[in-house]
Amino acid sequence: MDLQDQLKNLFPEHEPEIVEKQDKESDIWLQDDPILCKYEKRKGKPITILEGYTGATEDFKLLAKELKQKLSVGGSFKDDKIIIQGDHRDKIMAMLKEKGFNVKRVGG
Repeated sequence: MDLQDQLKNLFPEHEPEIVEKQDKESDIWLQDDPILCKYEKRKGKPITILEGYTGATEDFKLLAKELKQKLSVGGSFKDDKIIIQGDHRDKIMAMLKEKGFNVKRVGG
């Protein structure tokens, strides 16, 4: 007897709800000016910096969280800049372009 059968025995009058999946559109505000994607070394370790976003700070924080999760790396959000550990410029630029952002590579 699997879990579904046990639940039917416990709650015979319950009818499961059908949940429709919707394509989630981005809630992040897109801007006209490009986001700058920089590469630096701090204390001998490579980092990628994103700056130049003119929308709400909360949207930029959500974007930082999503980038860190997709890349499986650490990072932070300071002074209206996203700092990602490692050199991930190409991957970040591809992800941002998929979302509809204008991205400009700065340096190297």
